[in-house]
Amino acid sequence: MIRYLLAFALFSASLDALLDNTGRHIYPDFAKLSNPVPVASDDTTQFWADRAQELDWFQPYHTVLSWNTPYARWFEGGTINASYNCLDRHLKDKGNVPAIIWSNELGDERILTYADMHDEVCRLANVLKSLGCKKGDYVAIYMPLTPEGIASMLACARIGAVHSVVFGGTGAGSLKEKINDAAAKILITADVSFRKGKQVPYKEVADTILPECPSVEKVIVLKRTEETAHMVAGRDLWYHELMAASSSDCPAVALESEDPLFVLYTSGSTGKPKGIMHTTAGYLLGAYSTFKWVFDYKPDDIYWCTADIGWITGHSYVVYGPMSNGVTQIVYEGAFDYPEKDHAWKLIEKYKPTIFYTAPTLIRTFMKWGEEGPNSHDLSSLRLLGSIGEPLNPEAWSWYNTVIGKEKCPIVDTWFQTETGALIISPLPGVTPLTPGSVTKSLPGYKVDILDEEGNPTALLHN
Repeated sequence: MIRYLLAFALFSASLDALLDNTGRHIYPDFAKLSNPVPVASDDTTQFWADRAQELDWFQPYHTVLSWNTPYARWFEGGTINASYNCLDRHLKDKGNVPAIIWSNELGDERILTYADMHDEVCRLANVLKSLGCKKGDYVAIYMPLTPEGIASMLACARIGAVHSVVFGGTGAGSLKEKINDAAAKILITADVSFRKGKQVPYKEVADTILPECPSVEKVIVLKRTEETAHMVAGRDLWYHELMAASSSDCPAVALESEDPLFVLYTSGSTGKPKGIMHTTAGYLLGAYSTFKWVFDYKPDDIYWCTADIGWITGHSYVVYGPMSNGVTQIVYEGAFDYPEKDHAWKLIEKYKPTIFYTAPTLIRTFMKWGEEGPNSHDLSSLRLLGSIGEPLNPEAWSWYNTVIGKEKCPIVDTWFQTETGALIISPLPGVTPLTPGSVTKSLPGYKVDILDEEGNPTALLHN
């Protein structure tokens, strides 16, 4: 059997190649994008240099790209900080604008502005520094989907520590493997999470493997219940106690463009999980740009991505992409069938998101639960739907379009991988003709082809 590899490369694509040659717009409301996708020349480096001007730099770069195949180095000479680009640069105009509207299945709710998140992140960054964490140190984050989990990532980015987020559903063995592989110095976790009315014991799981993780010096624990968690003296510290004694003054460190931002492990479906490292400037630019293009974000939009921060979608399209764009977003912790199977639709009716981005698995689950739930709630706030993960089959696409989108919301069925960091293939709303079951064309700035085992292009994309 011949195995095929999907190859991608940065390039400068003309937007004209993505237009329906009939000139027809399927969704008239999207005939003119709020954030026009750039039309590029054949000058690859200039295309991305122009995009990079939308980020905030401490020091300008002198070289856009140094490419010694297969190694690429972007924006050499420049210094930047991802946390600064997600928080500080929004404070003047959006300090009082909600950054995160958080809730869980228990009905708890918190709204944090960009100023609130800046305060949280700075305090936590100072906590990390007080525990001896410095630039280049690895911090493992084993957290529920909470504002503190997001703050943990941005606090690491603020001081140049490299975060390694481990999905909460990971077993103890996999957690140990990932902590040890990165030689993490600090673990940030919580006593519990909540799912389907039960407590998920994060700290208890961590305790079973920490004796076999010699690199871990300190464990920061977010307390979420009144129950007493097992705390090891000298090693385990309460999040709230550390934060109460910490200053909110923590300037972002100027990092080199190619300084590591995070390591994230692949699922391991083909063997042992492999750590994928993304560096700061190139990754941030990809997440920032593709979020803006694909979701056509408007200032009054409310965005909801259902991904966990333990996956690349959570990194790029819950944290770095949306927050670098100054987005107001919904973050939800818990199952979607608790207490009832219409919980997702209740949240949409309550918080009125305009953009809903979820996984095909969840869409197919919604289908099984039936149309009564969505039809009994007001989903009229939605203007754009998205899908990410495994392929979205045509039947599910059509259900999503008809039942949830009411045939008025374009569906951006997107594709990328942990390795790419940012979206590579996706429709552009109102521009790209939509085909159920297809992620359509590569985005401007990327060229996609399918190669055989010898690295030769095939005709699969052209038939």
